[in-house]
Amino acid sequence: MESHSLILGVTLYSLTLNLIAYGAFFIDKRRAQKRHRRISESKLLLMACLGGSLGAITAQHQFRHKTQKQPFKFWLYSIAVIQAALVIVMLIRRSL
Repeated sequence: MESHSLILGVTLYSLTLNLIAYGAFFIDKRRAQKRHRRISESKLLLMACLGGSLGAITAQHQFRHKTQKQPFKFWLYSIAVIQAALVIVMLIRRSL
């Protein structure tokens, strides 16, 4: 039963972080349009790094925000690839 609690906890953490990252990209886009104080790229990347990469990439494309900006785009996609690889490794190890 502990395994189910862990899976639920990780799922809730991931959903929450992805929603926060998505919202941060939305807010930053609106601030950019209004020429207000922005959310730093390092904070946006930190949210992705902590588990919100899917929400960040989804918002990036939906709002067309920071899609051409390098090296930001490189780092964001690198984080997502590393996270996906870690999930795959964990699933493979669990199935052995």
